[in-house]
Amino acid sequence: MAGKFIYTFGNKEYDLSARTYIMGILNLTDDSFSDGGKYYENGKLNVNMALDAAMKMIEDGADFVDVGGESTRPGSSPIPDELEIERTSPVISKLTKMTDIPVSIDTYKGNVAEEALKSGALIINDISGFRADYKVPKIAGKYNASAIIMHIKGTPKDMHLHPKYMDVFYEVYSYLKTGIEIGKRNGVKQMIIDPGIGFGKLLEHNIDILKELKNFRSLNLPILIGLSRKRFIDDISPTPIEERLPGTLAANIFAVMNGVNIIRVHDVIEHRKALNVIDYIKNLK
Repeated sequence: MAGKFIYTFGNKEYDLSARTYIMGILNLTDDSFSDGGKYYENGKLNVNMALDAAMKMIEDGADFVDVGGESTRPGSSPIPDELEIERTSPVISKLTKMTDIPVSIDTYKGNVAEEALKSGALIINDISGFRADYKVPKIAGKYNASAIIMHIKGTPKDMHLHPKYMDVFYEVYSYLKTGIEIGKRNGVKQMIIDPGIGFGKLLEHNIDILKELKNFRSLNLPILIGLSRKRFIDDISPTPIEERLPGTLAANIFAVMNGVNIIRVHDVIEHRKALNVIDYIKNLK
């Protein structure tokens, strides 16, 4: 069983094994599956609206804010690095002056990651697990940044097209293990793993992973899960995206009871209230 995970992010020290931590999602995209365009006015990103939303997440109990500038929904296409930087770096630069809550950049591109770190981000959240751009682990090591290593099968453009596995747990576990090794070779000292719910996985694959979460603990790193409002919830109980909070809460509580340390969510305050209860029950001696 994994021991304590004492991680330092700037002047924040988190014991990621003591309770469940929340990562709030700040999508600065115009086309994300759930909240695309939320911070846009007349077709242009409103930085102040985005900052207000981030600060509200923190007020509601977010321990991290994850900033993304490119949609990775199924079927999405990459955007130019310059556009992703234009969306994310100004927000990160201002946000990190407003709070000491750690900010992560949700990107698999080296150029975007480097600009975000220069702007004050402390974590790279790489959906490709260090596979899409060899520069990402190098940059993480260079800037002493932490990294979230996620599993994906395929790319966002094609990951939903008939993904197949012989053994989904073994393949995801092996992929994450290799990502950890890549990080270590590049001097990345703090890593977190994410099995990638919904990224190149059908309903049965997602369920298998959720049931096997405890077995990822043998990798001896904190586990993050990102299942907020995802399609597998609709597959189980048909629900429009904007009404998937109950299903998200249920799945996240199951994940927390099975060893997850961090949940990545859109709805922070509802999860903070639920986690206060579930963490109390888990830690009651």
